[in-house]
Amino acid sequence: MSEKSAAASVLAGLDRIRDWQEEFYRHLHQNPELSHQEVRTAAAVAERLRGCGYDVHEHVGGTGVVATMHNGDGPAVLLRADMDALPVREQTGLPYASTVTATDSGGVRVPVMHACGHDVHVTCLLGAAALLAAAPQQWAGRVVALFQPAEEAGDGAQAMVDDGLAELVGDVDVALGQHVLVFPAGQVATRPGAVLSAADSMRITVFGRGAHGSMPQASVDPVVLASMIVIRLQMVVSREIAPTEPAVLTVGSVRAGTKSNVIDDHAVLELNIRSYSEQARTTILDAVRRIVTAECEASGSPRAPEFELFDRFPQTENDPTVTGTVRAAFDAFFGERAHDLPLQSASEDFSDVPNALKVPYTYWGIGGIDPAAYHAAAVAGRIAKDIPTNHSPHFAPVLEPTLDTGTQAMTVAALAWLAPLHSKTHG
Repeated sequence: MSEKSAAASVLAGLDRIRDWQEEFYRHLHQNPELSHQEVRTAAAVAERLRGCGYDVHEHVGGTGVVATMHNGDGPAVLLRADMDALPVREQTGLPYASTVTATDSGGVRVPVMHACGHDVHVTCLLGAAALLAAAPQQWAGRVVALFQPAEEAGDGAQAMVDDGLAELVGDVDVALGQHVLVFPAGQVATRPGAVLSAADSMRITVFGRGAHGSMPQASVDPVVLASMIVIRLQMVVSREIAPTEPAVLTVGSVRAGTKSNVIDDHAVLELNIRSYSEQARTTILDAVRRIVTAECEASGSPRAPEFELFDRFPQTENDPTVTGTVRAAFDAFFGERAHDLPLQSASEDFSDVPNALKVPYTYWGIGGIDPAAYHAAAVAGRIAKDIPTNHSPHFAPVLEPTLDTGTQAMTVAALAWLAPLHSKTHG
């Protein structure tokens, strides 16, 4: 039996699971949970997987769930979805919109929303796991369904790794992940090589000397110092990184002072850096430290600046061989709905899992935007203005065909290794 016919046979069950998938999605969207707080989400996932016959392990890395199903001899395929939501107040107007609030890690009460589509990812992986469990005659090997906490915090994958993930899942041959993105629903897209950027956030504290606002000669003004740093940092990418190397450096926050006539004694800047190679990453981080230190010396700062790196994400770089196998399977199943994925400037911690397990991986996108709305915005040249992106309070993937497509993509990609039975060796 060919991969295409095996996929068609397994996916014939999609009509039987669509109702519960859509219901599960609406409930999950209406009841989001912040990073490391995905308790109810994880419990619902574990219950559904047990009902499908999987061997389920809960509380991996905190709230992570790992489910396995053995079906004879064959490859082991890891399928991953992330579960956490964001501190965003939903403004979609959906009948199942979230009104949830929760206490974040800093003790602040915040609104919570699935503004990045992780509810889509969970629902699609549950659907793929159910379809594979219901059609054991179409594949052989082992399915590992991994539901990860705290992707938005950048440490959920590593938490699962540190909690003994490798021993729990055993040898794995390939890892697969997907994300709902801002292109028409019903489409899938991937690319070999770099697909998501590495990310580094940096908090910088620079020191001055406080004084009365009417006596600036007695001060070392940290506001002026921070301003000069912001201006100089704009030249790092344009003058120290090759034009052919994508990179982003954003100063997202500058804080200093409490009153108009008081010159404070320090300022805090927060930066976000995106890069696609270790060389560019190192060059930018080194340049930031060099520039900040030099500006502090030029201003007569009484203390050396302090640097703190946080919210760091690895680069996601798709294995060319694995990506080629998945793309061929997508082309065979989706036809003209399979596309090349442009380089993405967002970041993910998915690759921490396959990197720790020392297995190749690929990561692709599925569309979540109403095709008619997307087309209208494209014709008008207003995609960036009219189509909400991930993390927007207005981000709302259309229910279908988004869920169908994500379920199909995960199933088809898995079956590129698990089927046809015993007749193909993958490199």
